[in-house]
Amino acid sequence: MDVIVRVHWDEDAEVWVAICDELGISLESGSYDALLEKIKVTVPEMIEANGIADVKSVKVSTTDILLS
Repeated sequence: MDVIVRVHWDEDAEVWVAICDELGISLESGSYDALLEKIKVTVPEMIEANGIADVKSVKVSTTDILLS
């Protein structure tokens, strides 16, 4: 099983958001780096809590980044 965590900037709330449907994760942070740290801690915890044994990889997919 591949786990994908999708990350995007919520312009209205002015926070970075990470969502992973497979693990039931929804995280927010005002800093991209802080969000990545939350992901690093939360994903393994949720894999264990959900009893998922067949995780082959965890991918972080960042979308909706506009550079001006």
